Amino acid sequence: MPVDKSLDKSLDHSHDRDHSHDRDHSHDHDHSHDPTHGLRPEIAALLKRGPDGLVPAIVQEHRTREVLMLAWMNDDALHRTLTTGRATYWSRSRQELWVKGDTSGHHQYVRSVRLDCDGDTLLVTVEQVGPACHTGAPNCFDTTLEIT
Repeated sequence: MPVDKSLDKSLDHSHDRDHSHDRDHSHDHDHSHDPTHGLRPEIAALLKRGPDGLVPAIVQEHRTREVLMLAWMNDDALHRTLTTGRATYWSRSRQELWVKGDTSGHHQYVRSVRLDCDGDTLLVTVEQVGPACHTGAPNCFDTTLEIT
């Protein structure tokens, strides 16, 4: 399914600036109950969500292309990610939105967001500050399984 070029621009949030002094604006205006401030309908129409309304988001470091983690996004998390430039996810265990780095200080500044050919997976490239994993590891894939 070809993607409208205007949509390409809305999904690509590449930033060529230093984020070290950015202030978190994700909570300045709570529009979560205001339908005029949600995910754009043309983007929402492209998503194939699971029964829980979530889409997996593969997170990759922008410069090194290292795969950092897998997270989950609902429409609100994707909307906030696209509009704030801060990676925002849905916590399945806590049943709430979380902005990566709000508690740990290990922020993810979004460089681009891409949708796969089936519309069921997002690829989020980020500028990672500090380790990506909650364990303190650089990425969440530190256990190698033996191939027999």
